[in-house]
Amino acid sequence: MTRLELYHQQKTKQFSWKGLILSITVSLILIAGFFVFHYYDQSSIKIDAPSEQLGEKVVIHLPNGQKVYTYDNFIVKKNGKTYYKGERNTIDLTGGTVTYEDWK
Repeated sequence: MTRLELYHQQKTKQFSWKGLILSITVSLILIAGFFVFHYYDQSSIKIDAPSEQLGEKVVIHLPNGQKVYTYDNFIVKKNGKTYYKGERNTIDLTGGTVTYEDWK
């Protein structure tokens, strides 16, 4: 027998559709599981800002007739003067009268 005859005598394997369908199904299940886990993981993270204790609501009536609406914890008294000390600025409120009122 020649090589050509031996080659043609071997049975050729047929393409297996079962293996292809099984691998596609397993891949789809794994991808879906990854997305479900990722969505669940992202939705379970909750970051809450710490609550600030601002104090009571205060209205400061200045001598020129203006009113300043603020919270009790932002008022600072130094050397006999009253200051509003916010996050970015400081305002001199000396001479104003402080009244505790509920404002919106």
